[in-house]
Amino acid sequence: MADEELLIANDEYLKSGIHIGTKFRTKHMENFIYKTRPDGLSVLNIQQIDLRIKLAATMISNYKPEEILIACRRENGWKSVKKFAEITGCKFFAGRYPPGVLTNPALKNFIEAKIILVVDSWPDKNAIEDALKIGIPVIALCDTNNQSNNIDLVVPCNNKGKKSLGLFFYLLAKIYTKNTGMLSEKEFKYTLEDFTADE
Repeated sequence: MADEELLIANDEYLKSGIHIGTKFRTKHMENFIYKTRPDGLSVLNIQQIDLRIKLAATMISNYKPEEILIACRRENGWKSVKKFAEITGCKFFAGRYPPGVLTNPALKNFIEAKIILVVDSWPDKNAIEDALKIGIPVIALCDTNNQSNNIDLVVPCNNKGKKSLGLFFYLLAKIYTKNTGMLSEKEFKYTLEDFTADE
């Protein structure tokens, strides 16, 4: 696929390691796996990753920032998630998501949301369970070892690496702000580095 058809140059995808999966693969993720490397790591299909990022961005662009919740228990994603929330104004949970945040109005940290994006369907399973109870769509970043039960849109990617998560949220912010008229492409002054946790 030509670079101009991708959201970002193929080299940028490769540099971020967004396509490098784990040695474990579930049947849920087999369709997204391009090959297995000699060291046993699965390699995800970059065209599929790109397509699913576009789908995720289109999907969340139908919602106002205050209707979106992002849950990320994985520390490697905290900087990216916070940056995305800072730019867009959406709600986020960086750290352990306490059950009931979406379902129990009596809680002081109760959040009303109409769509949720989780960084990893396993550590963020409490957030997925809450979303199911109230019937809102779930977008989840899934590595080769993830299950995809109860997920409306799977975005295949390395959901463990700082650079990979930084790239995902950078692209998502760029498309979301453009689609919703918050910022034009020219006005989007943020760089990939702004989303990448310090190494």
